[in-house]
Amino acid sequence: MSFLTKLKIKLSSVKIGQDEFGNQYFQGKKDKKRFVIYNGIAEPSKIPANWHGWMHYTTNKAPINMNTNRQAWQKSHFPNLTGTSNAYTPKGHLNNGGIRSKVSSDYEAWNPEN
Repeated sequence: MSFLTKLKIKLSSVKIGQDEFGNQYFQGKKDKKRFVIYNGIAEPSKIPANWHGWMHYTTNKAPINMNTNRQAWQKSHFPNLTGTSNAYTPKGHLNNGGIRSKVSSDYEAWNPEN
């Protein structure tokens, strides 16, 4: 996000709050549009569920001072690694050797010679 875009948001909007990742949330003074200024790389998967609901107008109540205690089964945020060198590649993927074991359901193309 460019400096001018951030400046425009800050001048034409009211700061609503900030999440645990340091992302800042704003709402337009006139049109009531909602904005987020990401802390660091702009990664939408980094918006917590409670703020996601507010950003998408599911709720009009901003999750400020909400009890955000995590349950034992909840995992902390992990970034989307698709398209990076750390992306998951299963055995047989071209980036992971490209050869996999044959299985009984493998397709065999028709050959007029047989």
